[in-house]
Amino acid sequence: MPFDSPNLSPSDTGEERSPVVVISPPGAWPTLGVRELWRYRDLLSQIVWRDFSAMYRQSVIGIAWAVITPVVTMIVFSVVFGKMARIPSDGIPYPLFTFTGLLPWTYFAACLTGASNSTVTGGHLLTKVYFPRLILPLSKVVNGLIAFAIQFVLLLVLMVWYQVPLTSRAFAVPLLVLICAVSGLSVGLWLTALSVKYRDVKHIVPFLSRMWMWVSPVVYPASLAAEEWRILYWLNPMVGVIEGFRWAILGKLAPDWTMLAISLTGVVAMLVGGLYFFRKAEATFADTI
Repeated sequence: MPFDSPNLSPSDTGEERSPVVVISPPGAWPTLGVRELWRYRDLLSQIVWRDFSAMYRQSVIGIAWAVITPVVTMIVFSVVFGKMARIPSDGIPYPLFTFTGLLPWTYFAACLTGASNSTVTGGHLLTKVYFPRLILPLSKVVNGLIAFAIQFVLLLVLMVWYQVPLTSRAFAVPLLVLICAVSGLSVGLWLTALSVKYRDVKHIVPFLSRMWMWVSPVVYPASLAAEEWRILYWLNPMVGVIEGFRWAILGKLAPDWTMLAISLTGVVAMLVGGLYFFRKAEATFADTI
């Protein structure tokens, strides 16, 4: 019987009503769209697991690469900068000093690199079905947390080796990780929106990541920055994050709170700008790709 009677509903005929997805244009102010992201949390978890599995698929040592890469980097930095260049490490064993810088930096670089390429690499999904486009860069940020957790366990092993106790300040680590993730996501939003139209971005990102590391206190303490350059230097959000990590994990002197305030201001500005730019550009992603 045709469903044209005003007295009948789909439930009366035994038919199931299809879910209705309402797609609204972005507002004047950019937002994360937390409520919508929560509705698509299953898709987010599937993308995270897919990417993590693909990263180590057909690899002989698999997830051990998450440990080997930072350990080898730590050894090289310890020999070159700790032994040969004799860069000061605030009285902390240099391998431990540099690893506490490498840990947040590696996570930030993973967020930045992954998020910046996420829209192009996930282009096949954009043209098939609707979902919040922000899920693509956000999945890279969540994915990086897995390797970070593994590397953090290694940091605890190093602390036992060098007999450095973990203090109550370690409760600040989750907040610092959040700032690190937001920093990488903020820059990644700008770059991933640009990469859809300008594929040169994928060549710029590795260079940008390498240069950014050298202007962050990974292999040297932030106190070495010249006085006249410090305000500009503190605009780098990773300065506050890395110094905060060393304060929270190693119990060194508290970082300059002015430095942290300036770094946080830079993070907020980048996030708001990145969200605005991404939201404005996402409507054309499927057509451009």
